[in-house]
Amino acid sequence: MSTGFHGAAGRGMSDNAWMRQPPGAPVSPVTDVYFGAAVDDPYRWMEEESGRFGTWLDGQAEYARGLLDALPYRDELYARLRQLRAGQGVRRHGVSVRGERVFYLRAEPGAGVPVLVVADADPGAPERVLLDPNAARGAHHSLDWYVPSPDGHHVACGTSAGGSERSALRVVDVTGGGLLPDTVDGVWFPFVSWLDDGESLVYHRFLPPPAGAPPDARRLGSRSLRHRLGADPATDEVVLAGGLNPRVPVRPLDRPFVYRPPGSPWTIAVVSHGALRPGRTDEALSDCTLYVAPTTGLESPAGCPWRVVARPEDGVSAFALGPDTIYLVTHSRAPRRRVLAVPLAGGEPSVLVPESDRVVEAVRVVGEHLLVRDLDGGVARLRRVPLTGGAAEEITLPVSGTIREWAGAPGSAGLLLGIESWTSPLRHYRYQAGSGAVVSAQVGPVPHDTGGGTAVAGGLFAGVEAYQVLAVARDGTPVPVSLIHRRGLARDGNNPVWLEGYGSHGVPLTPGYEPYRLAWLERGGVWAVAHLRGGGEYGRGWHEAGRRSTKENTITDLIDCAEYLVAQGYTRPGRLVGAGTSAGGIPAGGALVRRPDLWAAMVLRVPVVNTLRIELTENGPVHIPEYGSASTEDGVRSLLACDAYHRVRDGVAYPPVLLTAGRNDSRVPPWQPGKLAARLQAAAPPGRGGPTVLRVEDAGHGFGSTAEQQDAEQADVLAFALAAVAGRIG
Repeated sequence: MSTGFHGAAGRGMSDNAWMRQPPGAPVSPVTDVYFGAAVDDPYRWMEEESGRFGTWLDGQAEYARGLLDALPYRDELYARLRQLRAGQGVRRHGVSVRGERVFYLRAEPGAGVPVLVVADADPGAPERVLLDPNAARGAHHSLDWYVPSPDGHHVACGTSAGGSERSALRVVDVTGGGLLPDTVDGVWFPFVSWLDDGESLVYHRFLPPPAGAPPDARRLGSRSLRHRLGADPATDEVVLAGGLNPRVPVRPLDRPFVYRPPGSPWTIAVVSHGALRPGRTDEALSDCTLYVAPTTGLESPAGCPWRVVARPEDGVSAFALGPDTIYLVTHSRAPRRRVLAVPLAGGEPSVLVPESDRVVEAVRVVGEHLLVRDLDGGVARLRRVPLTGGAAEEITLPVSGTIREWAGAPGSAGLLLGIESWTSPLRHYRYQAGSGAVVSAQVGPVPHDTGGGTAVAGGLFAGVEAYQVLAVARDGTPVPVSLIHRRGLARDGNNPVWLEGYGSHGVPLTPGYEPYRLAWLERGGVWAVAHLRGGGEYGRGWHEAGRRSTKENTITDLIDCAEYLVAQGYTRPGRLVGAGTSAGGIPAGGALVRRPDLWAAMVLRVPVVNTLRIELTENGPVHIPEYGSASTEDGVRSLLACDAYHRVRDGVAYPPVLLTAGRNDSRVPPWQPGKLAARLQAAAPPGRGGPTVLRVEDAGHGFGSTAEQQDAEQADVLAFALAAVAGRIG
């Protein structure tokens, strides 16, 4: 494979492509005064939902496509990425178990999006496709989530068009096949609980907003309702909402969820006051109040005898329900979290699992034990504790990495684990409740893939090593950095390094298998992941050290990690590419505008870069606990400190910058990257610095993108980074 960082190969960029200019953005300044301080916003008009912003985006997309298509190695990289995807074989993930049936998502190498499949629990049993979103007409559809009924006869699914994640609830008939006519819009989260009859379910829904409602008022007044299959959704009964039950106060912005474990005499209500981690329900709560009530109480929702189990100040981040006890993971008086056992019938909580040097992520009742999933320096660990109390027993895992999945039938004494690492793909294992052993398991009719394929014998990542180093932040705090590269790397300062970070919402960046990284490693590159403060690698204290008034630490941590890699000889500024996605746009964008000299290029994907205005977006109000609010003086101070858009300076030679935006993005609207792109393009001094490119796609935040969309974007991103490192841009 060519070491493409060191010479010209592939298609070169024509002079005409270089001379093309992006469309200019009209400047129409708006000045806001925050507690006596005036702040100018030259591109506020982009926030208006008008045709002129769409037209400007079209022009940016055309400019980006012309430049990216002409990059050296772009086509070569795309072909390699498709080859790497094919080398993975069929991937099976997202497992759920119901009785003798196993449900999961199957991703074919050449398919668009994963399909929902069912098979018998016996190893090697034939599988049957239940729902194929690729068969939908018009815009591509994706399966956002699914929840099987306790008897495995039905599956509630959330599907959306164009990667928007604006899910509609549909129901699959597992036995007869096909979709039932039941359809409910606005069911964005997998908070769906089936009732014991297998014909009724409780779901959470956002109501259609009133005409003309501003973006930050479009997700108010949500509620949980009960639906019976075959009934008109317009007649569904509200079971939890604001003003319904005096025992459960629900503000307009709150989201009231109902969690009903199959067969349990108890039901849990979760009223979320802040942002939730994507794709998680009972395993990753944030700023929530928890209630419990007898399941029979749902028969009269207005009079249901809900009782408070935990308030926001109790710091509950996860829970598990046993026959007569709820187990709460809490950071109250335990920054790395402990587990409390709370009797459901009432009584004082007791400490079942005390705080340790690990971070407790989640818990689950399996047989006579509580399984405890931990993070130990970012690596998954597993232990079990008798429900009656006692010492924890370590469960030996076959892979040092991340427990991406754990699934078991309700009441079952077994559990399926899905584990992956930086260099090994997701494989499934079975936890045996009696012995505590974890043994290899098979999901689907063929043996699990080995990660092999077309690259090298022994797996795609043979010859690659992954390890962690500690960079020291400017205040003396050690910040872990995970490094992935070919063995035998010379630390001579000439290696291209891709450095990414996130640092928000207490979300840890844990080991994950991504074959596309190999396209960078094959060219002598290093892939680096900075575990910034604001994430969850070391528990609540690590999160609080990069939240609201301390949010700027995520930015300076990324800069300090970059300088560490330079000082240690891994790279030098002309060969260092920074990157951030979504909330990762805060550290990456902040590092760009503070230290433009440090980067060969910066890649910002669907990024948050105008923090001062983020709370006014549709998804913004729930992020106030993380970022702060412009309604307070302290909030304005911290928001402005982290706002890349407002810190761009005229005449500065910024490095090449690639931003991406999804027209259907329901998390970060396209005007966030759009405003920064316009500001950087206008501020660039003639003939100096690199281009700012805004890549626009008819997609969302990335979760529902097709395989082809993912590979095309990754080819663009890597080709842009490669050209910048080779000095072919700017």
